[in-house]
Order: sequence, then C-alpha cells, then structure tokens
Amino acid sequence: MRAWPALVAIAVLALPAPAPGHPLGNFSINRYAALEISGDAVVLRYLVDMAEIPTFQEAQEHGFAAEAGHPRLAPYLARQAERLRDGLRLDLDGRRLALRAEASDVVFAPGAGGLPTMKLGVLYRAGLPPAGQPVRLTYRDGNFAGRAGWQEVVAVPAGGVTFRESTVPRRDRSRALSHYPVDLLDSPPQIAEARVVFLSDASAPSEVAASGPGGLRLRAGGGASPRSPFGELLATTGPGLGLGLMALVVAVGLGAVHALEPGHGKTVVAAYLVGSRGTGWHAVLLGLVVTASHTAGVYVLGGVTLYASRYVMPETLYPWLGAVSGLGITAVGLWLLWRHARGRAPRHVHDHGGRAHAHHVTHAGLEAAPVEARGGADHAHGPDDHGHHDHVAHAHDDRGGHGHHDQAPPPGAVSLRDLVVLGVTGGIVPCPAALVVLLSAVAMRRIGFGLLLIVAFSVGLAAVLVAVGLLMVHARRLLARVREDGPLLGRWLPVTSAAAITVLGLVIAAQALLGSGMLARLGS
Repeated sequence: MRAWPALVAIAVLALPAPAPGHPLGNFSINRYAALEISGDAVVLRYLVDMAEIPTFQEAQEHGFAAEAGHPRLAPYLARQAERLRDGLRLDLDGRRLALRAEASDVVFAPGAGGLPTMKLGVLYRAGLPPAGQPVRLTYRDGNFAGRAGWQEVVAVPAGGVTFRESTVPRRDRSRALSHYPVDLLDSPPQIAEARVVFLSDASAPSEVAASGPGGLRLRAGGGASPRSPFGELLATTGPGLGLGLMALVVAVGLGAVHALEPGHGKTVVAAYLVGSRGTGWHAVLLGLVVTASHTAGVYVLGGVTLYASRYVMPETLYPWLGAVSGLGITAVGLWLLWRHARGRAPRHVHDHGGRAHAHHVTHAGLEAAPVEARGGADHAHGPDDHGHHDHVAHAHDDRGGHGHHDQAPPPGAVSLRDLVVLGVTGGIVPCPAALVVLLSAVAMRRIGFGLLLIVAFSVGLAAVLVAVGLLMVHARRLLARVREDGPLLGRWLPVTSAAAITVLGLVIAAQALLGSGMLARLGS
C-alpha cells in the first residue's frame, strides 16, 4: 500500500507541466558577450550556457561532478578560460588586442531528466592605447561553431567614451542568458560579430567594471520550458519491482502519446496500407520494425554522445537522419509507382495442356481473336466468353476449365522490403527525450532500467502505427465490399497512394534540410 503514492506520482508525469529543462533544447550551447569600453581598456564578460546534453558531455570528459566546490572544477575553469579565449578575437583598427582572463565562475541548475545544466563565465580584459580620434573596435566569436543555441553580443560605453557607430545594441534581450524571451525561442539571435566606432575623452575617469567573480554576476537558469514526461520518468522512479513495472507501463503510454504528435510516419503508413493489399499481419510487422529501428536509433545516438562527441556533434545527426528518412520513403513511393506502371501490361497468357498462346486485348471493343489449342481441348474464346482484365493471366487445363495465376507480382502486393524500409524510416529519428533518459540512466548508474524504458517507449510509439495500419486495412476491406473491381480500388487507389508516399517523403526530407539550414550551408 505504501507504493501507491509513488505510483500515482509516476502517472501524473503524463500531464504537461513546467520544469527547468533548457528552453532552447537539450543540445543547445548558448553564448553571450558584453563589451564594456572605456578610454584605456575593454572588459569582455563572456558567458556560456550549456543545456543538459553538452553539460553531461563536459562532465564525462573532464571528470567533474555538477556541484559547487568539486575539486576538479577549478582546473576545468582555468582550461576553459584559455580555450575560450583562443576562439575570441578583439581588434582595434585592425590590430589584435591581447585578452587576459581575470576571473571565472560556474553555476549549475537542475535540468530535464535529472541532468544538470551549466553556465560558466569568464571576465577578460584588454588594454587600449590612448587615442585622440575615433577608433574602430571589432569583435568576433568563433567558439562552438555550428552548435545550436542563442548567441548575443552587446556593447556599452564607460568612462567618457562616446559611440559614433555600433552594430550591436546596448541592452540585451536574455538578461545575460538568465531569461530567454519565448517569442524568440524558435529563431534565436545568431550574433557572433560586433563593430564599434568610438571616441574617448582622455580627461574623463575610467569606469570599467570591476574584475572578480562579482563582476560576472552569474545567475543559473534560463527560464522554464514544458518538460518531457518521458525524460522525467527515470528521475522520479525509485527502486522496487512495482514502481519499475508501473514506470514501464507509463513509458508505453507516453510513447503512444508521442506518436500522436505530427510526424512519425503515420500518414505514410496509412497511405501504403490503404493503397496495397496489406493485412493485419503486415501492420503488426511494420510496428515491430519501427520499434526496433527507434530503439536502435536511440542507442546509437547515445553511443555517439558518450564516446564520439569530439568527432561528431550529436545534434547535427538529426537533420541527416530526417533527410535519410524522407529519401527512403520517397524511394518506396517511386518504386511503387514504377511497379504499378510495369504491372499494367494488357497481355494474357494461357496454357493449354503444355502449349501456351497469348490473347491481345483490343481495348476499344474488348475483343480477342479465337485461338485453336493443340495438344489439349479445342475451344475458342469470343468477346463474351470471359473478360480480360489488366494484370491477370489465365491458365487452362486439359479439361477445358481455366484458373488464374500471376506471372509477376501484382502492383498492389505488399513487399517485405517495402515494409522494412517504411518501418526503419518511420523510427530512425530518435526522440530527444529518449536520449535524455539514456544519459540519465548512465549518470544514475541505472543503465538496464533506462534501456528498458526506451524499449517500452518505442513499443508505445509503434502501437499507434499498428493501430493506424489496422484501421487502414479495415477501411480498404470495407471499400472492397462495395466495389472490388471498380476503378477506385483497382486502378486509382494504388497510384494515388504511391504518389502520396513519394510527395510525403520529399516533404520530410526538405523539412529536415531546410529546418536545420543545411541546404544554405551546402550552397555557400
């Protein structure tokens, strides 16, 4: 009885609620630079806000725990200050200024799935020579190139400095990466450079910000975002068989709910099964392939995150996986169109006691020339004896009867290869929340349970696809009862379904490439 409150708590996870997960995504690395310019120095306050997965990678690579005062944090901060400085460039009238790190600090905040987020800051200073005329200061940030996230630069004058020109504002929009505006989350700023033309008054006192940790004023957190119930499942499930089984059931339900969101190939599955001769077994097989491919995708991406992140950025794999998924679906659609076109040859072959002959159909009058059979029962076919339909071959035995056999697979037949391709493409793109669960399991040393949760989540996702497939199979059977040999089922439905699959595959691939900006980068 004591387990019931905990079981209820697990079930409540299915309800959406705010949590401190990073609002810009679990993969994001966000950067902020504030330039404070006086007559004799420039102080650069440089902040990096890492979401759950980059924080996990940093902790794994450098061997520190996400807690204040950990003995390995100070050496890590010293190394990071030097590494980040190498990626920054500050020039005065074309001459590079030397940046000197004067202070650094780091804070942690709880994130999704029990994983922490990390914000670190470094205070740099560069001296300025005296100048009695306007000078141009340029800034460029080359750190974490290609990583998703917020990137912002501001510049403010101090100590008698007057700005003549500035390409960046004086006020930021994120409150130093502590509050991200909701309306900019889908298209965060990507400002990596700044140019300021200023004039300084040598007689004015310098009022540059004081160095030291107090000058950084780090604040943890970047605003709340809707949590992923699945991502929180492992962190809120305690030990015990009852709790574990309940968590697995909840994971199945969350996978089903996740599958109802846009995407995941539901439309493709529906179009394929309604346009083919699919059965309930085909729908179940498709669901099994989706389960296997989604689970394998999470495991592979988790392996890349753990062991190969220095060579491959995990978040860059998502658009490529999406593109591969879309192109795979397109290939299936084109194959179905080609197979349907090939299977419409208006030719019938008849076998009479071991001798074959062909009927050539005249579509205008549906007439067939009488043919004399040798070595079997003699008979002739007139235009009214039996109808000739596309894709069907007739076999005649010695007794004068004739059965039907296919010389080639009919265009609407279900192919195991098509099912496997559709299943793999429908599940190959892993859910980011599943990756969070996997990394949480590694951090909490509950790897086995985390792997089971991911399998259960994939089963729930596949169950929805199976249900959609069974519904489409049943709908097609209902249509077949009305008119099985009509033009809708016999001719237009397979073609329309194949064309829809082709178009949907192209749309999925285009969305993956355009949404990530990959096409723009490839074209540049």
